[in-house]
Amino acid sequence: MSFIRITKLFSFETGHALYGYDGKCKNVHGHSYKLSVTVIGKPISDSKNVKYGMVIDFGDLKKIVKEDIVNVFDHATVFNKNTPHVELAKELEDRGHNVLLVDYQPTSEMMVIDFAKKIKRRLPENIELHSLKLQETESSFAQWFAYDNN
Repeated sequence: MSFIRITKLFSFETGHALYGYDGKCKNVHGHSYKLSVTVIGKPISDSKNVKYGMVIDFGDLKKIVKEDIVNVFDHATVFNKNTPHVELAKELEDRGHNVLLVDYQPTSEMMVIDFAKKIKRRLPENIELHSLKLQETESSFAQWFAYDNN
């Protein structure tokens, strides 16, 4: 049976600020992110299996990505907890804002690495994460490919 890649697209709204950056992105701002998740595997060949012919049910992939990424990052403001931004984060949290503190500078590049780790550990053993594309704006995105990271 052939290997097949399938892709599901997700979108979410997230704010962030880049501590120490020398441009406008040092300020708190937000993006309408688009995340393309591509997995690879062989379609199920057991005709008695309810998922017969599927690499993975799109609904199962959606559940993984929604639970670990979209529901966590959507309408949150992300800060690197290892910077003085932690003080701003505390102030926002005290005022009822959804704040997410991470161990990295919240660039698209670092976010896509984080997302890859989260998705990979939830996939069934016969399915591999092939690639991710995290689009920050209409013309700017970061990509992660499994074959670059083996």
